Amino acid sequence: MEAQGVLKRYWGYDSFRPAQEEIVRTAVEGRDVLAILPTGGGKSICFQVPAMMKEGIAIVVTPLIALMKDQVQNLNARGIKALAVHAGMGRHDVDLALNNAAYGDYKFLYVSPERIGTFLFKSYLQSMKVSYIVVDEAHCISQWGYDFRPDYLRIGELRTMVDAPVIALTATATPAVAQDIMDKLCFKEKNLLKSGFERPNLSYVVRQAEDKLGQLLAVCQGVGGTGIVYLRNRKKTEEIAQFLNDAGISASFYHAGLGHETRSDRQEAWKRDEIRVMACTNAFGMGIDKPDVRFVVHLDLPDSPEAYFQEAGRAGRDGKRSYAVQLWNSNDIKRLKLIEKVSFPSVEYIEDIYQRVHAFFQIPYGEGEDRHLKFDIADFCRKHSLDQSTAYYAVKYLEREDHWTYTEDVDTQTRVRIITDRTALYEVEFADRRMTELLERLMRKCVGIFSHSVAIDEEYFASGIGVSVPQLREILYKLSLEHVISYIPKAKADVLMIHHPRYMPGNVALHPRNYQRLQDSFHARTEAMLGYVSDEKTCRSRYLLAYFGQTESKPCGTCDVCRRKAADRKATADRLVRFVSSRNGVYTLDDLKPVFGVPSDESDPDYLDVLRGLVDDGIIPPYSE
Repeated sequence: MEAQGVLKRYWGYDSFRPAQEEIVRTAVEGRDVLAILPTGGGKSICFQVPAMMKEGIAIVVTPLIALMKDQVQNLNARGIKALAVHAGMGRHDVDLALNNAAYGDYKFLYVSPERIGTFLFKSYLQSMKVSYIVVDEAHCISQWGYDFRPDYLRIGELRTMVDAPVIALTATATPAVAQDIMDKLCFKEKNLLKSGFERPNLSYVVRQAEDKLGQLLAVCQGVGGTGIVYLRNRKKTEEIAQFLNDAGISASFYHAGLGHETRSDRQEAWKRDEIRVMACTNAFGMGIDKPDVRFVVHLDLPDSPEAYFQEAGRAGRDGKRSYAVQLWNSNDIKRLKLIEKVSFPSVEYIEDIYQRVHAFFQIPYGEGEDRHLKFDIADFCRKHSLDQSTAYYAVKYLEREDHWTYTEDVDTQTRVRIITDRTALYEVEFADRRMTELLERLMRKCVGIFSHSVAIDEEYFASGIGVSVPQLREILYKLSLEHVISYIPKAKADVLMIHHPRYMPGNVALHPRNYQRLQDSFHARTEAMLGYVSDEKTCRSRYLLAYFGQTESKPCGTCDVCRRKAADRKATADRLVRFVSSRNGVYTLDDLKPVFGVPSDESDPDYLDVLRGLVDDGIIPPYSE
């Protein structure tokens, strides 16, 4: 079946969006392709259609578990067999999914990047007939990009194990990052396809404001519909949500510290418009396809145009007028400068951290390979009198250089098993009715809770029975004392997996030239973001497009800079009409100079250009020589 037919049959569309058709055609020809499409540009179609046209299963690598689940669900709903393997799944479930991928006539296997290097995945891979290797969020493979993830480097290994073309996709890649992506993915030939990044319906607005809360309230009250407010700090998301609710605006908050079910419930409530505004960190929004977001407000300044462009681009995917508002003040500049300083400690300091960490766990030289360790960085820093932020970035750079993998906030969730027989359970009378309510909810929501311990979301169940999380824990503890349940309390830990035996001082591979290049790249992104908010002359859209290498573009006409210029031109036109009228239509250029002066730069509207327009339109007569 031709691509157009596949598109119509499974997705119901009569035609492709701009650039999609060329990307699909290139992939069907069996050529590697890097596709750069703006957020909301329909990236999934670009690999799903070719995969449906070719025998075998497409392996889709993505770091976004929420997106995996969403796309698998959507594909299955269209009658297309798809499954996913990701962090959080038990070995039995992973084994079953990979077995189905190898032998079950499935068309798509979504997999998180850390799974690629596992022995289990590699063993099943040999039995799969792979049609395509699809790399979503492909910018994550480039060390010079804004969101590098070391696990992505494993994708290159797939090319040595599987003879299948690559379809790499991203919404944010500068020309240099695009070249690096193609290198890292071992493209047989360089092949970059991208659509224009213009979003004509999205108005970019930058406001320098000391009173950010007042400006935020004005946006929420002045623009109808659903919105997102981005912040960098988890605690601030809760404070902003409370502020908006106090002002009569329906709001909630979202960050990675919340339990899975709580995050899922809030996300769904927002998508159903039960919550109007979501105050969140950048943990919210990836892979969420809500087309009618009318505004995205950044209360903090992102540290790169890539991050800003992607987050702001979640507004207005339905093509209707929407707003991307960036609020900033001098404190944002100070904070970005501080982040840059803290993020790049000296190479000597990084090596010192390497040795201290091994000593912290009493690992001798030449040993420690493949050890998995619970690593409390706060405790480590206290014992060594270190600044935690600086030490953190040293640990992260050592991860970049493959000395270890540092995984933060690994959940050992609260786990519960009901150990009383189901029939006997209904005969038990509890003094506290909340015990009964909790047990009923656990039985409804947790499959298999009578046969094995099940991980539960504390926030979700606490909310369900109208208690706080500490009260829920007390109820669970009492039920365990009554021998009704077995209860393993929730815990969180950071985990360090050591990759190599400990090196002697001076032998730790840190690659200072690479490190300096990383620092230069970070500095350039930061400066570009500061330039975006401080440049009062360039159209906001054109500024962002130029950053991503699109040099040919027109002023958008709707950003704050374009609107201000239009207002200035109108004011100049009005003055010119009044002046010429006062001279009865007879004037020379020399007559104009004492009144309008000589334009000093492009921020001061060129009255001669305005004059020509008025003359061409017949509003005023030509000047005399």
